[in-house]
Amino acid sequence: MKNVVASFQSFFRTEAAGGVLLLVFAVVALIWANSGFSDAYFGLWQTYVTTGFGPYEISKPLLLWVNDGLMAIFFFLVGLEIKREMLVGELADARQAIFPMAAALGGMAVPALVYVAVNTGTPFMSGWGVPMATDIAFALGILALLGSRVPVALKIFLTALAIVDDLGAVLVIALFYTAELKVGALLVAGGILILLTILNKMGVRRTAVYVFFALILWVAVLKSGVHATVAGVLLAMTIPARRAVNVDEFKHKLAHLTERMHNSSPNDAFPHWTSGEQQDIIHHVEETAKKAETPLVRMEHALHGWVAFFIMPVFALANAGVSFEGINVGEALLHPVSLGVLLGLFIGKQVGVLAFAWAAVRMGLAKLPAGVTWKAVYGVACLAGIGFTMALFIAGLAFDDAATLDRAKMGILAGSFLSGIVGWVVLSRFSGAKPDETA
Repeated sequence: MKNVVASFQSFFRTEAAGGVLLLVFAVVALIWANSGFSDAYFGLWQTYVTTGFGPYEISKPLLLWVNDGLMAIFFFLVGLEIKREMLVGELADARQAIFPMAAALGGMAVPALVYVAVNTGTPFMSGWGVPMATDIAFALGILALLGSRVPVALKIFLTALAIVDDLGAVLVIALFYTAELKVGALLVAGGILILLTILNKMGVRRTAVYVFFALILWVAVLKSGVHATVAGVLLAMTIPARRAVNVDEFKHKLAHLTERMHNSSPNDAFPHWTSGEQQDIIHHVEETAKKAETPLVRMEHALHGWVAFFIMPVFALANAGVSFEGINVGEALLHPVSLGVLLGLFIGKQVGVLAFAWAAVRMGLAKLPAGVTWKAVYGVACLAGIGFTMALFIAGLAFDDAATLDRAKMGILAGSFLSGIVGWVVLSRFSGAKPDETA
């Protein structure tokens, strides 16, 4: 149990630090878009980048390379997290999983309904998916500011909620924000997925093999009409989650290699260098350790830093820039799109997460995590209204018109800001007392 908590805390520190960097780059984007260099900002992301040849050529603005390419890696990591949680994490046990799953379901359904209620009769109904998503990096970043006052159980609940939320967002993108489908490309993508599944069953564990077929899968999904980022989640489901060496075998081999190292001959000619025998032993230790770790976990650990400290900040820089030139911000926030997104994130998330979580406990389907009060759950419900990354992503799919997209971004920024402030205020008063009665 100590190892599980330590691993989670290490992961949390990465996400929290990434959230801070995400905020910095979002602020930079806003300042840049409203400075005397705004033309350079918008021009940069519309610069076309071309790769490939003939019928396989892909030519897109830099913005779409970020949103379709880099974000596919982000979604791949999301897929790995979802698979791990379903196999060995908070979502593996049905009783434990129901509480965050119910909270996430409410946190998706109610914000969408709030948006629809505000936009009924307008031409902006396609934006109903925008306020559904939670940004785990920002939310965990705020929890980090509260330090030890917030129990690990609450952080795990927020993480599980956000992961289920991400899965819902992926399904929404795949089912409702997909262009015209091309059967040929879909068949290629399906064939690659079947092949990857077979390779998994055959025990193929080399990362390079999966990376090679991942590139083909990404192009096939891109050409199919389904959003390219969905390829990342589909790929994650094929990554092996079994160890080639069990714990007992690992211990035995490590003990044997340790004994060999103890009895090995040193490099007398060059004391600061290992001998050939010692290098061979170290190589075997490394290979044995790789076999004791699942490819899924290894890839997840390898990608966390890149996603948290590069991909998400670049995404924020590319997508958070909104020009306020000639705009009355007060009036703009009353636009149906802005208002629907703002209320969906700030009100809809609070109501949805709290109400569905309470209903699940009230009906006896779930129970409060140990050490978590309903006040703390409400604080998490507020933080769930921080929809920055995924909300911006879905907004880009929902609206083609630049002016409407800017209104959606304003609603996202305002709703996320309010949710973060209120969530921080509520949780900063968290005492860590025993859970309230559920009656």
